[in-house]
Amino acid sequence: MMKRATVGDLLRYRVDNFLSRRTIALVAALFAVTACVVLGAAATLVVAGLKPAGSAGELSFPEAVWLAATRALDPGTVADDSGWPYRLIGLLVTVGGIFLTSALISVLVSGLDQRLNELRRGRTPVVETGHTLILGWSRQIFAILHELACANRSRRGRRQAGGAGTGSRRSPCVVILAERDRLEMEEEIRLKAPDTQGTRIACRSGNPLDPDVLQIVRPETARAIIVLSPGGRYPDLPIGQAMLALASHRKRSKQGGHIVAALHNPANLEIMRMMAGEGARVFSADRLMAYLVAQACRQPGLLRVYEQLLSFQGNPIQFADVPALAGTTYGEAHHRLDNATLIGLQSADGAVQLNPPADTPLQAGGRLVVIHRDGEPIHLSSVSRGAADSGPIRREAPVPLPPDRLLLLGWNRRAPTVLEQLGHCAPPGSQVRVAAPFPIEQMQADCAGAGLGSLQVTLETASPQDRPTLERLAAADYPYIVILGPAEEGDMHTADAFSMTTFLHLRDIAQRTGRDFSILVEIADARNRDLPGITQASDEMISEVIVALVLVQIAENADMGLVLVDLFSPGGTHVFLRPAGDYVQPGAPVSFTTVMAAAQYRGETAIGYRLLSEAEQDGRLSGVHLNPDRFASISFSEQDRVIVLAKW
Repeated sequence: MMKRATVGDLLRYRVDNFLSRRTIALVAALFAVTACVVLGAAATLVVAGLKPAGSAGELSFPEAVWLAATRALDPGTVADDSGWPYRLIGLLVTVGGIFLTSALISVLVSGLDQRLNELRRGRTPVVETGHTLILGWSRQIFAILHELACANRSRRGRRQAGGAGTGSRRSPCVVILAERDRLEMEEEIRLKAPDTQGTRIACRSGNPLDPDVLQIVRPETARAIIVLSPGGRYPDLPIGQAMLALASHRKRSKQGGHIVAALHNPANLEIMRMMAGEGARVFSADRLMAYLVAQACRQPGLLRVYEQLLSFQGNPIQFADVPALAGTTYGEAHHRLDNATLIGLQSADGAVQLNPPADTPLQAGGRLVVIHRDGEPIHLSSVSRGAADSGPIRREAPVPLPPDRLLLLGWNRRAPTVLEQLGHCAPPGSQVRVAAPFPIEQMQADCAGAGLGSLQVTLETASPQDRPTLERLAAADYPYIVILGPAEEGDMHTADAFSMTTFLHLRDIAQRTGRDFSILVEIADARNRDLPGITQASDEMISEVIVALVLVQIAENADMGLVLVDLFSPGGTHVFLRPAGDYVQPGAPVSFTTVMAAAQYRGETAIGYRLLSEAEQDGRLSGVHLNPDRFASISFSEQDRVIVLAKW
């Protein structure tokens, strides 16, 4: 039989419910109790005719309220009271005031602590419009924040140059939602990305896959949404779940910026695009990295070119409206831009064409695709400044490249895609030797679906960190060596330690034997790129920072995805570093305008050059000059390279 609740049980239940209320309700209740005590004491004083010693006349009710209130707030006021009835009432009010004041302080302290805990959990809603929203947390986030800060600074510079006031505008904001402690995220950002250049960063804790949690970061008012994968065994699964949550939120809000995400497995691209809808820009990070490895290992300096093209601190690719050039051709416009390099056209319907034929007309309503230092206005000459001196230009047909020989050390999930990309871009008959600590059968199974074309691949089980093995492999005089990060190491610092060990062994072998080869090293943490002290102009280090640059470029301008698809697709337009002697006479002083004309004669677009004499002293730029001065005199050597856009 159920026990019947007593009056005490009911009272305790009421007290529990009262104490579980929010701070403002508790404070209001304490003020009500205090008011009852003060008013009750004042009424007693008036009815009983009690008054302080020495006071003339009867005590009015307002005066009694004041006396009771002062005794409730300040216990010291009862010391001067006289008359035991008056003293007794004053003592009772004072004791009650002590308890009520203590309770009020306790409630306020508890409420403040609760509020601080809420702030620490990061569940308070953001009130932003036009912000960049990042869902998830990965090691790429610090590079993304740095690039977003540079992009926001450039945007402010363009706004100021256009005459718009900035006093009424808030500084740009980046909002991060991830399943991490808010204070830990903020502390790590302050440590690893301290220079935000005026960009505000707001962190919130919560599951980005939960539609209810998603509401606190207002994706419907964001200008762009970047979805990051936390990694793990199924790295693309969280991205897919976030896409579904965003799609559900978009159906309700009917608003929201475009979505950008980098997947690992290329096979998931189509399903992810279906989940996200038309506003998504999704690409494969593994395919992008594999493409860059395959291209850059055979063209030293190419990674520095891409870093400048994709970074707002370099000479990024941009869209420009230049109505004055409407009606001219691509070839004519190419020589009328004084401080920007024209590389393509965007039609009025949004289609992008890189390196079009020189006679392609510029249509009204279209835009130019240019390489230009961000934040500077484009200067336009009144007439085309084509090359006046055509004497140094070489017009001979280029000699076909001989087959390449390449050594691939290590194996990870990207290795089959790297081989597939080499099959697309390497000259026919090229050879690749793979030495990795995996059974040959496993590597063969991984490559089962890869289209290698005419690429000849030899697989070998060996340790890339073993010095005798490296000496034996280096004795075969491979001109190009690629070191892939180990697949089994989850910690990026441990993985980089293995890669750096192999690199240092190879550099020591080259120094001792006098052999000449270029090395490309895949690293996980971009901060480790300077640790071994690379001194060879032919050495490169690649990390997923390049993926972060692509994410930011597309987040800042959704149309940039069309340009990058053309740049990084096998059948598109590509960046090449070709011998300068193929374009102009080595040793003859020429201007870059002459180089541009020589490239245009071959159906290519020259965007810069690389001087080998500066490669080892130029730090991160590695001797690369993009969008250079058109009329400065240059004397190229046989080892220098011209950077062009062309098709295979």
